[in-house]
Amino acid sequence: MPLSTGAPASHPLSIVEHMATRNGWEFSHAVDDEITLAVTGKRTNYLASFRWMEHIRVLHFACAFELKVPTVRLTEMQQLVGAINEQLWIGHFDVWDESSLIMFRHSLLLTGGVSTSAQQCEAVLGAALESCERYYPALQFMIWAGKSPREALDAALLDAAGEA
Repeated sequence: MPLSTGAPASHPLSIVEHMATRNGWEFSHAVDDEITLAVTGKRTNYLASFRWMEHIRVLHFACAFELKVPTVRLTEMQQLVGAINEQLWIGHFDVWDESSLIMFRHSLLLTGGVSTSAQQCEAVLGAALESCERYYPALQFMIWAGKSPREALDAALLDAAGEA
């Protein structure tokens, strides 16, 4: 359902919808206050959603990917996510206890007449994808290889010189 049915052009989700259309990105607008984008990354596929929270004037962004944390590794994953978050300047990762999924989140506070732009939304999406792609190997390494949070983070942060 497009937002053009009565929502002003400056509505944050109208801006996100226009940005997605302009970039040829697949998106879904199943409910009035949220748009979900399907994004293909280098390491995995992502579902990125922008949700407008009118009561607190926040455009919330969440980026989820298919990497389920086994219950026995949940505490260690929370430690790894904490270590990753210490290195981030924009956004943060969460482990959702209910579903054991890992998600990147960020919010834009739009109070006092402040509005957002396509450039801001693209920057949030870009920062999220950059963080997800950078830290996905650490998350995966801990789950699949049984490494400690420190070992997983250290291995993932090794920057290879050149290309294979």
